[in-house]
Amino acid sequence: VQLQASGGGLVQPGGSLRLSCAASGSISSINAMGWYRQAPGKQRELVARITSGGSPNYADSVKGRFTISRDNAKNMVFLQMNSLKPEDTAVYSCNANARVVGGIWFNVYWGQGTQVTVSS
Repeated sequence: VQLQASGGGLVQPGGSLRLSCAASGSISSINAMGWYRQAPGKQRELVARITSGGSPNYADSVKGRFTISRDNAKNMVFLQMNSLKPEDTAVYSCNANARVVGGIWFNVYWGQGTQVTVSS
């Protein structure tokens, strides 16, 4: 299972970005999908997570500003980020709890990160 994230970039404070992440490969099923971020010198933290049924949960720091969604038919997860702040600057990575065709167990797969920089 491969995950490809895209959509990062440089944006001014107060601006918006939309991140996308596509999972590909011999996928049988995907449970939760999520976005994490890691700022320089800090530990990786959960930003948002969404179940296969579409129930989201968010880090307190992004509630009301970020929205996670997914397209199960396309094995994709999205992160709409509004009202961005300089403290949102980080490398954002997506993950998926997936089971491959013929597999028994679900495993967590990670995509490469995409840089989000919020600066004037």
